[in-house]
Amino acid sequence: MKATGNVDPAELAKFSQLAHRWWDQEGEFRPLHQINPLRLEWINELVPLKDLQVVDIGCGGGILADAMARKGAHVLGADLASRSLRVAQLHALEAQTPRVQYREIGAEDLAAEMPGQFDVVTCMEMLEHVPDPASVVRACAALVKPGGWVFFSTINRSPKSFLYAIVGAEYVLNLLPRGTHAYKKLIRPAELAGFARDCDLSLLHTRGMGYNPFNRRYALTGDTSVNYLFATQKGL
Repeated sequence: MKATGNVDPAELAKFSQLAHRWWDQEGEFRPLHQINPLRLEWINELVPLKDLQVVDIGCGGGILADAMARKGAHVLGADLASRSLRVAQLHALEAQTPRVQYREIGAEDLAAEMPGQFDVVTCMEMLEHVPDPASVVRACAALVKPGGWVFFSTINRSPKSFLYAIVGAEYVLNLLPRGTHAYKKLIRPAELAGFARDCDLSLLHTRGMGYNPFNRRYALTGDTSVNYLFATQKGL
């Protein structure tokens, strides 16, 4: 099933070209592999995932979806990049990951089909790649059960993020392929908080994420000026 319009074909093409590298931990997606344990444990500490129904919106090659399934969740990964989804499915077969499935479907279409069906919704490193991020936030809010949790991560639109996340990460340190992020598509925390508030998602926890180029390690921090994560809860 295809999207209802909230998709950038150039973004899909960009990630499709790299699809075969999703599970190469030293390749273009190395940063996602490095931050995945941090975001997984943060989510699992706030909402123990075992036996919960979880959907990962914009799942890509399945790095987070696979990890949440291994924590005991029943996970559906949703994305519109068919090549990435095939990689995710193949990895699940090869790794014998239980309780994970993947579908080629947009967030809005899935929300119309399965409203209120999930205990947890994750949408990580995805909002900055779509034309209408507020629409994706609304879809995530529609997918989660009352009292359920929705987790977002994205990049702040600030001078520091331009320096660190674009110039530094893409052009100096080569952590990401050049052109991965467009500054104008980045989202300030206040903007994302507003999107969430408009669809009855209460912001309960915020964390930043930083990178140390000397030891090449990521860590969760209190600084949201570049990368940041939101934990929100749907009203009862």
